[in-house]
Amino acid sequence: MPTSDGGLLLRIPAMDCPTEEGLIRRALEGFADVRRLHFDLPARALTVDAPPASWAAVTAAIAKAGFKAETLSAPPAVEDTAQARRRELVRLVAALVIATGAELLHFFAPDDTLWHVAGMAVAAIAIALSGLAVFGKGLSSLARGQLNINALMSVAVIGAFVIGQWPEAAMVMALYSLAELIEARSVERARNAITGLLALSPEQAEVRQPDGRWARVEARAVAVGATVRVKPGERFALDGRVTAGQGAVDQSPVTGESIPVDKALGDPVFAGTINQSGSLEFEVTRPAGDTVLAGIIHAVEAAQGQRAPTQRFVDRFAAVYTPAVFVLALAVAIGTPLLLGWPWLTGIYKALVLLVIACPCALVISTPVTVVSGLAAAARQGILIKGGVHLEEARKLKVLALDKTGTLTEGRPRLVAQRVLAEEREEAWVLQLARSLAARSDHPVSQAIAAGLPADTLSVQDFGAELGRGVHGRIGDHHLVLGNHRWIHERDQCSPELEALMQAHEAQGRTVSLLADADRVLALFAVADSPRATSRDAVAELQALGVHPVMLTGDNPSTARAIAALVGIADVRADLLPQDKQQAVAALGAQGPVGMVGDGVNDAPSLAAAAVGFSMGAAGTDTAKEAADVLIMNDDLRKLPEVIRLSRRTYAVLWQNIALALGIKAVFFALAVFGSATMWMAVFADMGASLLVVFNGLRLLRGAAR
Repeated sequence: MPTSDGGLLLRIPAMDCPTEEGLIRRALEGFADVRRLHFDLPARALTVDAPPASWAAVTAAIAKAGFKAETLSAPPAVEDTAQARRRELVRLVAALVIATGAELLHFFAPDDTLWHVAGMAVAAIAIALSGLAVFGKGLSSLARGQLNINALMSVAVIGAFVIGQWPEAAMVMALYSLAELIEARSVERARNAITGLLALSPEQAEVRQPDGRWARVEARAVAVGATVRVKPGERFALDGRVTAGQGAVDQSPVTGESIPVDKALGDPVFAGTINQSGSLEFEVTRPAGDTVLAGIIHAVEAAQGQRAPTQRFVDRFAAVYTPAVFVLALAVAIGTPLLLGWPWLTGIYKALVLLVIACPCALVISTPVTVVSGLAAAARQGILIKGGVHLEEARKLKVLALDKTGTLTEGRPRLVAQRVLAEEREEAWVLQLARSLAARSDHPVSQAIAAGLPADTLSVQDFGAELGRGVHGRIGDHHLVLGNHRWIHERDQCSPELEALMQAHEAQGRTVSLLADADRVLALFAVADSPRATSRDAVAELQALGVHPVMLTGDNPSTARAIAALVGIADVRADLLPQDKQQAVAALGAQGPVGMVGDGVNDAPSLAAAAVGFSMGAAGTDTAKEAADVLIMNDDLRKLPEVIRLSRRTYAVLWQNIALALGIKAVFFALAVFGSATMWMAVFADMGASLLVVFNGLRLLRGAAR
């Protein structure tokens, strides 16, 4: 059955921990149509964002992985999920109490058959309360020839019960199931760090009605184009553009900015942000399900399904490690009595202890919880990373290429100088020609020229754009171009006098555009774009991290060098077409992994070619955002070194967790074989290691350390 947003909603009764989630993710990896998976472990529910034609195949793949799936018509109610959690906790606590009773009977009851039977019955009740689901999944795995955590635990508990260690079998199963519950809740905490932001968007909005009155309406029912009013202290329920009023808005939930941003006529506003002063009216530009905030959440959820390199390594290691330990335990059970003369029950018991210690739960869970926490920490700061692989790769960057206009600079250039060079032509007419061409282009330089010239325009025919050069069109009988220095030079229309004039402007960091017809240059326009306030600090931080910054721009060398000097970049590559930028990124790869930062359509090829592509989330074009791996939501370049620091910290925590998981197990392995480790100690080692790596990974939620 479809969900409210058109996806397939399934209930999977056997899915209650990250281990099962991982198995299901791997089962669905080959489906190109599956756009997103949303797991709700407490509710045992899965939402699959995929076209209806693939639903049957998706359900079959989940069943083949060993999980029965039931279709639902609506998501489980929050209260129902909460009640199920409470029931599960009560059941496991009761199992633990009964298992403790079995231990007490074993130690203090008389040593006769009746009390033995009673003790075994009590232990069996504890195992049934806590372990039926584990046995079901374990036996199903064994039937398919898979040796996973549930299979190991099932064999260990059954074996312990058979050889007379029934009190320990009961306690081990109760503790294991309780630890699994705690782990699942801990992982949910990391996952919900971002999805909890949805609660920041009000469910209702105050909307202007056709008769002019204001009425409270469900946010999801508000149409694009409607006018909404937000009073001081209220949150925005939808994205839009201000149409009346002015005030300061706290945008930290979306962009990570700690300082409120002033909003006035025409400025964008985002769902989940807070209007701190002044009543604002805005026109809705996106439906409730497509806000920037919702997009961040959906992207992070999708990123969770992309396994980072370390996570893939751990998965491959665990796939070999688990069967290897099973073989080792079998060797201990059979080999020690035959070769070392141990009693058979002692050898079997030690082998069962090994199986409990060997559970790779801590190892398998160490990576996803750390990666999810890192993604969540980034999103809280207004940094959207589209997958764990990009979170890990950022730490390796040795070179970072940065576009100039709109990235290092504000991207809002102004026309600062103009000169008509065709003296016999009427100045107003020449300027009208230039504005007519410039107004048709969406390039920042063209827009600045259009905004700085008189408002009258003429009809332009055969309009077109040349990436990295300029625009062209026909006005009346005149075929005109409005292009950069390079294009005019290629047209062989430069003169020594014109070159000197352009160089004088370019030396001041200005971008020069020229209007020319088929015969000569008619006018010159100089546009200035100031560096972002954060650019110099960001470049200095990158250099302190050992990352070499390089400016790549289509602008002329003089302007590029002038801007580069202001922001502290020494390595400048100018006069580059989009394909030249792409080639420059490839060439820089010889120095080490290269990142690329851009915001325009012409940066998309370079962003895709880089090891990690960064785009400006506010100012960037949709094409650049799509091609990038990381979005900086507030266009603050100081987030670039923040991503690298977070990547390095995440990588360090990943390997801390792997070392903890394997180190603790190695110690108890030695104790189990050569010392006196018991199943109690084994389960505490497994549970302790699992919780330790989970809580260590959750430390990343505090944010990226400087």
